[in-house]
Amino acid sequence: MEKALLLTAHACIRLRGRDIDGEWIERTVRSPDWTSADPRDPTLERRYKVIPEFGHRILRVVCAETDSTIRVISVLFDRNARRRHD
Repeated sequence: MEKALLLTAHACIRLRGRDIDGEWIERTVRSPDWTSADPRDPTLERRYKVIPEFGHRILRVVCAETDSTIRVISVLFDRNARRRHD
């Protein structure tokens, strides 16, 4: 069973204010191109996905995952995001 996706009030404001499609958030959360730890909060994870429909810009979704839910904290198109090549 898929985990429930919950958006905080902050994420909902960002979604509407930045012309971000909810389906893009779901794609990013469930199937990110890459992830990284949040540098300020170890309980959060940043998930990134290239969105072809939006000029191939990179969507960053900050979320916290539990056993049953994925809580979306914030969403934005990240102009500076670059995938690390280890």
